[in-house]
Amino acid sequence: MSQIYNFSAGPAMLPAEVLEQAASELVDWHSSGMSVMEMSHRSKGFISISEKAESDLREIMEIPDNYYVLFLQGGASSQFAMVPMNLLRDRDTADYVNTGSWSKKAIAEAGRFCKVNVVASSEPDNFTSVPPKSGWSLNPHAAYVHYTPNETIGGVEFHAIPEVGNVPLIADMSSSILSRPIDVSKFGIIYAGAQKNIGPAGLTVVIVRKDLIGKEIAGTPTMFSYATHAKAGSMYNTPPTYSWYIAGLVFEWIKRKGGLKAMADINRRKSDKLYAAINNSDFYNNPVSAGCRSWMNVPFTLVTPSLDAKFLEEAKETGLVTLKGHRSVGGMRASIYNAMPEEGVDALITFMEDFEKKNG
Repeated sequence: MSQIYNFSAGPAMLPAEVLEQAASELVDWHSSGMSVMEMSHRSKGFISISEKAESDLREIMEIPDNYYVLFLQGGASSQFAMVPMNLLRDRDTADYVNTGSWSKKAIAEAGRFCKVNVVASSEPDNFTSVPPKSGWSLNPHAAYVHYTPNETIGGVEFHAIPEVGNVPLIADMSSSILSRPIDVSKFGIIYAGAQKNIGPAGLTVVIVRKDLIGKEIAGTPTMFSYATHAKAGSMYNTPPTYSWYIAGLVFEWIKRKGGLKAMADINRRKSDKLYAAINNSDFYNNPVSAGCRSWMNVPFTLVTPSLDAKFLEEAKETGLVTLKGHRSVGGMRASIYNAMPEEGVDALITFMEDFEKKNG
């Protein structure tokens, strides 16, 4: 089979080593006589898988002891509701930064539970920048401050953690988690859907400071309480066991590769060379302000939009797939998460240069 490089924003590529290990263990995990997919989540075998996955994630992210690590269902979109349900407590206002499509969805959902104070928005710039911190209108009495460090669709990224005082900082890290080291202690909650840098769709990782849970708003469903899942070790109900298992294999892979510092070095190198190829061309363009371009999701347009379909078709024939941009912005988008090898980015750049020579 010829090499295929999948530039999808999610579900995204998984490391080849992880897929090969999972394939070798698919029918018979560690001589248990069964697949992980068939195991009881309360069996000794799966408990060992879940405990090691949490331990490895704590190690590679350096998660302090005063944080729970939860492995949940419902995707990041469920967290848009779970965050206000669990963190509002006696407050009626939450601060949100609006930098794109996922921020807007989080804001809309939070509005069902409280007054949302949009402290800053890059919508006037068509979501091609990060609002300067100097212009934020933070409310010191807000229950929390929510932001999206990386906007998957627009390709806009914060390259520093915003300082918000004593108010808990909440981050939807679905598309940037594990791409570099971060200081977990600066956050009240970090949440992330798995299908970009962690593993298959179906799993959501939530890292929550222990003092923030246990005071849900009235009427919060049992399954939407962080305390419920923390008390039950993420097994109040049957968890997404196979996705959890694959996530654990990914964590082991990251450790073998040198941890998050090594991931950051590779990711910076991949994104730098792709942006350089775009910047050095009159045929391609990236609309995002230079100081806030994403390492993970690189949107670009062709100077002649009528060539888009031809570009996509010929890219596919070359083994470069899922490059079509999101329908809301058009053009192209290359998602280059941890599992995208540097060779894949090199192959894309070579194709882009060849396509420009033939069609420019």
